[in-house]
Amino acid sequence: MVGGFIYFILNFGPIIAGFGAKGVCSCVFVGERTAQSAIDNELGAFPLSLGSFEVNMEDSSATSSVFGFATAKAIYRKGLGCTLVREKTEQELRTELPGITLIKPILSDTNYWPIGTKLADTVPASLNLSKLKEAVNASFENTNPEILAKTRAVVVIYKGQMIMEQYAEEFNKNSVQLGWSMTKSVTNAFYGIMGNKAMIDIYQPAPIKAWHENNDPRNQITTDALLRMSSGLHWEEVYSNVSTATNMLYKYADMGVFAASQSKEFEMNEKWNYSSGTTNILSKIMRDNLGDEAYYRFAQEELFSKIGVTSAVIEPDASGTFVGSSYMWATTRDWARLGQLYLNNGNWYGEQILPVGWVGYTVTPTNGTDQGQYGSQWWLNAGEKGNPENRLLPNVPTDMYMMDGYEGQRVFVVPSKDLVVVRLGQNKRGGFDYDLFLSNVINAIE
Repeated sequence: MVGGFIYFILNFGPIIAGFGAKGVCSCVFVGERTAQSAIDNELGAFPLSLGSFEVNMEDSSATSSVFGFATAKAIYRKGLGCTLVREKTEQELRTELPGITLIKPILSDTNYWPIGTKLADTVPASLNLSKLKEAVNASFENTNPEILAKTRAVVVIYKGQMIMEQYAEEFNKNSVQLGWSMTKSVTNAFYGIMGNKAMIDIYQPAPIKAWHENNDPRNQITTDALLRMSSGLHWEEVYSNVSTATNMLYKYADMGVFAASQSKEFEMNEKWNYSSGTTNILSKIMRDNLGDEAYYRFAQEELFSKIGVTSAVIEPDASGTFVGSSYMWATTRDWARLGQLYLNNGNWYGEQILPVGWVGYTVTPTNGTDQGQYGSQWWLNAGEKGNPENRLLPNVPTDMYMMDGYEGQRVFVVPSKDLVVVRLGQNKRGGFDYDLFLSNVINAIE
């Protein structure tokens, strides 16, 4: 029994503590929620509930421990969000600020979304507002208290107009919420922009220095294969146990370097394997390619400011590289702007932000994915080749594609319906019926 406890503390303790410290820090200092709300909701279930958590408002930090043994601390830095202190001292992290001032757009309260902040005051004749309201209201109802299915925010964009938004108690239109793996889809946009500026050729071997030394077997892995998660690198996207994914997020300072250190398990493009690690390799490549100053400016200046995103924060790891797999925060309205950009085929009302053809590339199914379910950092509803009925959401059109994040974060894009729907929340797998919700919204279009 003592041996089991020691094993648990040594292996699971740092992960529970790291998740807790980082989660509480971000919820309080980025999401502007109370510490108790974060502890009760994000950390209330076993085994996270084994941790004890404390917030220090004076030095903008959060700490966590498991039975007083495994400990972790995360610190908040303005403009960068929270970072877990790992393999560096807290002082080193606090003195490594980029020192760059970013200018964010100011949106007019008199203009309609997405150029401004106003909700549409007229509705297209093809939309049944009463049906839409029923569908949105139903998404906030938790009919089975035994299953966690909390909707926190919904925004519906139809024909480029923000038709409806609704929020749960404690959240509103200004609340920034964590997208988790929806961040991967934003990383896709960064690569589209870099390709458009001839900063990278995604079909060439990925520029990872360690892969191009001593006849390394990984030297032919392309950036495209990383974007499609078909690199062949070993990876375990498992969160119920100690895995490469949990070690990366909660034990290592440089997540991209850790992910890039994984061995080659399959030939490139032989097998699809969902991997947060490959997205953080992409973040590392991006930083190395651009250099620090341009890298820290890139997201805001080349993407967010151009489409009116004012709230976005992508948190870095302890090495200073943005955690492109998991750690972007934004308001529901700003997540919707990113969905609308893709619906517009990368064009933002006259300016081509993403290269022509990039969205087509993004939504082309990757070889080897079950049910044609993955493109380039976006999830698809295409269905199996020759059997489109077998798809993720059976009652939703096959052209739908989506950002998909842990515990129920979604941005749905449905080109055939000229529709973008954002649903943010907190639910366990199977706790929320996305097929029913989105099909109900679509059925409101007549």
